[in-house]
Amino acid sequence: MFAAAQRYIQGPRIINDVGHYLSLLETTRVGLMASKRGHNVIGIEISSSLNKAGITSIPLTFGGECSLSEINSQVDAMLGQDISCLIATGGGKLIDAGRAIAFRLNIPVVIIPTIASTDAPCSALSAIYSETGALNNIEFYPQHPAIVILDTDIIVGAGERYLVSGMGDAMATWYEARVCLKNPRTITACGGRPTLASCAISEICAQTLYKYGEAAAATVRECRNDEAVEHIIEANTLLSGLGFENGGLALAHALGNSYPEIQIVHQNFMHGEMVSMGLMAQLCMEKSDDLEKVASFFARVGLPIHLGQILLSTKEQNILDVLIEAALEKPIAHNMLMPVTHESLRKAILNAHNFGLDICKKIGDTAYRRLHK
Repeated sequence: MFAAAQRYIQGPRIINDVGHYLSLLETTRVGLMASKRGHNVIGIEISSSLNKAGITSIPLTFGGECSLSEINSQVDAMLGQDISCLIATGGGKLIDAGRAIAFRLNIPVVIIPTIASTDAPCSALSAIYSETGALNNIEFYPQHPAIVILDTDIIVGAGERYLVSGMGDAMATWYEARVCLKNPRTITACGGRPTLASCAISEICAQTLYKYGEAAAATVRECRNDEAVEHIIEANTLLSGLGFENGGLALAHALGNSYPEIQIVHQNFMHGEMVSMGLMAQLCMEKSDDLEKVASFFARVGLPIHLGQILLSTKEQNILDVLIEAALEKPIAHNMLMPVTHESLRKAILNAHNFGLDICKKIGDTAYRRLHK
């Protein structure tokens, strides 16, 4: 099974053309959901473009957490306003909330990310959190976004760390997809077996990261946009998004989605940074020949590769136990081609930690320290 957003549009300053793209949906009245700050920056440009296309926008302010109470509150606010489409513009939690709200109102959703730190924008699922930020569950929807629009100049303006975090999330896509393709029991987020197409997309995603990742990070550091940046934004968002949803997830994301159980990690690190640590452990468990290649790339762009870089220590056995048990409870952990147990996972995490320390001695940690001042 293969599923995708209806349209993906990427390029510099295309925020000025949102009204034109929305005209494809034949809508005349839309909800525009953003944060308070987002409305004062990107919201003004979107509203102006919509107005020129004869489309009325109703501003909706996101409360900050993709929780059921926030979702229901936004649904209530939109009822009776004759809104036929929802635009969600912002970061990951706002985008997830937008999908959940649009599903409940049975209207199409248009996603306009302001960062490229994860591969979530193109998907048909949302992570639902508690009021305190703990992950409660994942909702799966029958429809993908009608349009995903990425203004790459806006992504550049968000800064280097967001782009690099997205590389961590995206790099895992290929290494998880190839595991899932070989495992006859794997069922993807779309509800079917992984496709060859999704694996091919996942592989070129990784190839793109290796080829352009360092150059793109350096360019964004200078607040510039170029071809390398465009390629990495596409890899982080489109290629990785199609790859993970249609190719499947494994241990890298089981661990990456479990690190938030540790409060100090949850408060200080991004999803892609946690996934990069998960991928290190997965590759150690597999005894993969690509471990050094991946770890070296992560070190050069500034992603964490040992426990100390996410403020943890091998001496904190109780914290590692929390992480391991949380990961083992996630079905995707067991998409691996070998049994994943408490002991085998602990061994993989510690081996990855030690390998990461060796890579840091070899390559250094200048990029990491620059991003984590």
